[in-house]
Amino acid sequence: MSILGRIENWRTAFFLWIGLPLIAGIGLLYGTQDLVPAWQAHSGAGTPGLFTAMREDCGKYSCSFYGEWETADGSTRKDVILYDEPDSMRVGKTVDAVDTGARKGVFATTGGSTYLLITGFTLAGIAAAIGWVFVVVRAVRRGRARVRAKEDSKDLFRIGG
Repeated sequence: MSILGRIENWRTAFFLWIGLPLIAGIGLLYGTQDLVPAWQAHSGAGTPGLFTAMREDCGKYSCSFYGEWETADGSTRKDVILYDEPDSMRVGKTVDAVDTGARKGVFATTGGSTYLLITGFTLAGIAAAIGWVFVVVRAVRRGRARVRAKEDSKDLFRIGG
């Protein structure tokens, strides 16, 4: 076997035995927690209120707004993220938002694509979990087939001897 073949086999094995379970775990753990709240916000459900941006955290590709969300009756959630923020969002600005029970934030009523992102993340986790189950089942079947082949060759040796 060439060196490139060994590297390719190592990479494939690493992906199948480490990568797939990791993707499955992360996708299912984080995706499923906010999947229902994201779809509820997309459909317009949830508790209406106002989100006021207190700070903006920017990464390499995008910015997120954190602040306080308050309902008409005065109950609040502090230091929450605003999902699907409008393009015109700035620190100090207030926008309509709904709380649907997402772990870390509320959703702007203007809508957006967060529900699609979370759905894709969850589906990737499910696909990785299913793929990993197939890998495990295949490995077990191959192991059993090797054991049977060894036993059969031993039986043939005894018969022939």
